Amino acid sequence: MVFVTRRLKFVAAIALSAGLFVTAPATAQEFPFGLEMTLEAARMPGSKRIPSLDIGDNGEVVLELWCKGGKGQFSVAGNTIVFVPGAMESRSCPPDRAQADDDLIAALSDAATWRRQGDFVTLMGSKQLRFRINTN
Repeated sequence: MVFVTRRLKFVAAIALSAGLFVTAPATAQEFPFGLEMTLEAARMPGSKRIPSLDIGDNGEVVLELWCKGGKGQFSVAGNTIVFVPGAMESRSCPPDRAQADDDLIAALSDAATWRRQGDFVTLMGSKQLRFRINTN
C-alpha cells in the first residue's frame, strides 16, 4: 500500500513538471489593464460613436463616451472593482447623448464586481455593462 501511494505521488510530480495537467489560461480572469474596451451597445441615432475605455497599466482610464470624454481611475481587487470618474470634457452635445453619458458614468461608478469571459468584461452594479476587449 505504501508503495502504491509513493508511486502515485511520483507520477503526479512528473505530470506536474511535464505540464500535463491542463489549467485555464490566466488571462481568462485577469482585468484588462493596458487594453481598450468598447461597450456592447447600439449606436445612438445620428452618431457613429460607441463608448470606449482605454485602461492603462495602473488602472488610469481615458473615456470616450457617446459625446463626452474624460479620465477616471479603476481599482481592482479580486472580483471587486471601484471606478472613480475624473473631470469630463464639456463638448457641445445633444441633450439625449449628454444624459446617456451621465447615465453611463453613474453606472460605471456604481459597479461593484466584474468578471471576464474571453474577450468580454462585464461590470456589475445596479446595471450590467458588457464591454468587448479590442483585439485588433
